[in-house]
Amino acid sequence: MTQMTRQLTIFKNPVSRYPRLDTVLMVEEAARKSAGGKTIRELWLGLPRKVMWQTLLTTLDYLAYSGKIVIEPDRTVTWVWNPKLLAKVRREGVEA
Repeated sequence: MTQMTRQLTIFKNPVSRYPRLDTVLMVEEAARKSAGGKTIRELWLGLPRKVMWQTLLTTLDYLAYSGKIVIEPDRTVTWVWNPKLLAKVRREGVEA
């Protein structure tokens, strides 16, 4: 099993509810604004709309897979996506 495959199933739950795009964007925005100080449950309780727990976990799996968040061992969600740094690396290339 590759690293990416393992990352997709962080919570080892079968997917029974797929999130809509607006739900993914809402969770993404909440994770970005939390600045790494909230647990999954705190993030869930702070969402502006109700989201089923399993739908939230599926969304977090996707965000972790896409490299936007990291879920720490203590279940804290940390935002790691930095588009400005990515654009700079793409422009300048990687120095050896």
